[in-house]
Amino acid sequence: MKYFITGGAGFIGSTMIERLIHENEITVFDNFCSGQMSYIEQYMNNPKFKLIKGDLLDLPTLKQAIKGHDFVFHFAANPDIAKAMYETDLDLRLGVIATYNVLESMRLNNVNKIAYSSGSGVYGDVGTTETPENFGPLLPTSMYGASKLGAEGLISAFCHMFDMQSWMYRFANVIGRNQTHGVGYDFIRKLRENPKKLLILGDGTQSKSYIHINDVLDAMLFIIKNTNEKVNIYNVATGDYITVNEIANIVVEKMGLHDVKFEYTGGKKGWKGDVPVVRFNLEKIYKLGWKVKYSSEQAVRKSIDEMLSIETSCTK
Repeated sequence: MKYFITGGAGFIGSTMIERLIHENEITVFDNFCSGQMSYIEQYMNNPKFKLIKGDLLDLPTLKQAIKGHDFVFHFAANPDIAKAMYETDLDLRLGVIATYNVLESMRLNNVNKIAYSSGSGVYGDVGTTETPENFGPLLPTSMYGASKLGAEGLISAFCHMFDMQSWMYRFANVIGRNQTHGVGYDFIRKLRENPKKLLILGDGTQSKSYIHINDVLDAMLFIIKNTNEKVNIYNVATGDYITVNEIANIVVEKMGLHDVKFEYTGGKKGWKGDVPVVRFNLEKIYKLGWKVKYSSEQAVRKSIDEMLSIETSCTK
């Protein structure tokens, strides 16, 4: 099969390549605004791999690039949720318009299958309510969440109007090797700069599910294999939760630090648009027969180890 991966040099996209390339052909389409060449350079001499440096907002180039593929994994998105405070059209361009361009390019080239990485931001801030996939109304509190919801709507419309098929995943916080942002990643960076003090956004009690990238890839491929509706939407999370304070303590422990002073910016939210408490209803994916291998704490510990090992190897 020939796969087309948008954002394929980024966190999730680059790790998906590892799962697919042995038996399939892969084209990565990435503008490298957050993706890293180091994540995919191992494939550059592989005859099954092709890299196109391009922008999803460049529709003519995208239409030509996507031709001849069988399946699209659409991972490309704005990775900096808080940045929309200052650049309010960022998620509109990189989320909604980019997704439209992908879908239109697919339509024009008879590429009929797409998997899309959405997220919990579509549900908005509903406290401790465990949200099933049919929860509503969907009222996002961030531009990022709004763009994910808008993209989901476009994908659904294209599927029904142009006989496409889609798989959309509402992920918890995805963590692991190759991640380019996130709370654990930020804590490591901050503590490298100052091992005696850690500034934590909000009050540290924010509580969410953190899912390891290995579980995410397993879930995505399992759902594609075992579902066949025109539009397939699934929550993908761990079923348990961990606080920001607990993550901070794990990072301090893993880095071998002592007497680190935690300072807080205050408030329940880390930034405008942040959702401090996220809870998923996972009955749908459980009924399909899938569960995670790693709990939130196990995923955090594994991801911190992975990020620290990469840092160590890069400094040798």
